[in-house]
Amino acid sequence: MKALIVDDEPLARRGLLLRLDKINDIEIVGECGNGREAIQSVRELRPDIVFLDIQMPVVNGFEVLRQIQGPGMPMVIFVTAFDEFAIKAFEAHALDYLLKPVDDDRLADAIQHARDAGEERSALDHRARLLELVAELAGVDEVSLDDLLDRGLEALDTGYLDTLPIKDGGSIVRVETPSIDWIDAAGDYMCVHAEGETHILRGTMKKLEEILDPKRFQRVHRSTIVNVDRVRQVRPHINGEYFLILDGDVELKMSRHYKDKIGRFLPEL
Repeated sequence: MKALIVDDEPLARRGLLLRLDKINDIEIVGECGNGREAIQSVRELRPDIVFLDIQMPVVNGFEVLRQIQGPGMPMVIFVTAFDEFAIKAFEAHALDYLLKPVDDDRLADAIQHARDAGEERSALDHRARLLELVAELAGVDEVSLDDLLDRGLEALDTGYLDTLPIKDGGSIVRVETPSIDWIDAAGDYMCVHAEGETHILRGTMKKLEEILDPKRFQRVHRSTIVNVDRVRQVRPHINGEYFLILDGDVELKMSRHYKDKIGRFLPEL
């Protein structure tokens, strides 16, 4: 497994690197000293597993987690100094964590869990639990998509939204729908990717399909909606599936079950 180490403390990174070097099926592909580097490295290096420090200045581990949501998201093992709140949150969502200083046996257990979760279904479950954690920390659970729509926020006569209101912390973020690149779901939550930011929303893909203009947004997978205007390349895959390449080199799988639907907007299919 390709691993990325993220920690703002050089000695902590070094200690974890020395321990991981002893494990045969772990390849260290990079080290990051801050959250911004981590986000970029995850996108470029595509590691299988990230050892993620939580207490980093400016961009902390939870913000990194928010920004790396998407297809091919790596497994995440949190690394933290003792923090009762964080540990309770990790345990409540069945997520692996390591306490500093890292114990060799605990590290071996966490890596074995990551190996076991390598299957697609297990990886999706892991991602859903990560999203639950981020949503809880951001206060997303307090307001759902249905709640916001029932209150009449930005509802238009056409039935489609020009602005998608999203609860984020103590405020409502108004995301202009034309700015949305794509949306993907895991469990009861959705990640709305727009202008380099990832917003987390509780709700269903079916409800989103009902309120987004189908001339611009189409479902291409059971867990993915894409802004058709962002698609710049279509690449055939096996079994009648396709990969859609979006602006920013984001790669999304299009299921064969949705090929005819999106083909109305991409005639080359």
